[in-house]
Amino acid sequence: MTRIDRKLNELRNIKFTPNVNKNALSSVLTEFGDTQVLVCVNYEDKVPLFLKNTGSGWLTAEYAMLPSATNTRNKREVKSGHQSGRSSEIQRLIGRSLRSCLDLGALGELSLIIDCDVLVADGGTRTASISGGYVALDLAIQKLTKKNLLKKNPIVRQIAAISLGILDQNIYLDLNYEEDSAADVDLNIVMDENKKIIEIQGTGEKSTFSIDQLNHMLNIAGDGIGQIINLQKTHLIK
Repeated sequence: MTRIDRKLNELRNIKFTPNVNKNALSSVLTEFGDTQVLVCVNYEDKVPLFLKNTGSGWLTAEYAMLPSATNTRNKREVKSGHQSGRSSEIQRLIGRSLRSCLDLGALGELSLIIDCDVLVADGGTRTASISGGYVALDLAIQKLTKKNLLKKNPIVRQIAAISLGILDQNIYLDLNYEEDSAADVDLNIVMDENKKIIEIQGTGEKSTFSIDQLNHMLNIAGDGIGQIINLQKTHLIK
């Protein structure tokens, strides 16, 4: 497979459009190429039972794909009576990644709920959800601070995520669906603004990969995430 629209180490066109849902505390339409994810943040003045009376807050995430997000209509998962394993795994990844941004003790007993709804899926929906989720989270924290619901900013780091793959021994950054479905190796990486790793999900789906290849992928990912973080900052002027 040959990539003709951009270089192998080049990101797709990325856009973050804040405040698209007036009912949410904060919202961001996240676009990575043709992939579109609507991220909304809301809050509740309560925490899960295991955190009650601890003074600590919580953050959780939910992830879903709209029926027409792909070229073949998907049934709504609620129709089957349970969430798919894939959706459950992705929303746990989003939740873990975004919790890593926060000093949960600084939230007090308040819960943040991150809803990630995939409008159009063309590869990288989980990494788009995390990258857009950070923007929405930061905007939500700003609003809660202005409402005097938080005594201090609980955000301790900025994060972003990106996908990579190996096709025909070449490393591709920010895969679209066609590339992702053909990849021999699939990698999703979450890093902070200092290129410190928060999570790596990697699979040799059709072949193995070496430590040298992994290190090369991490370096390429770090450069891509640095670009995403700079783009995030343009929407987060305090």
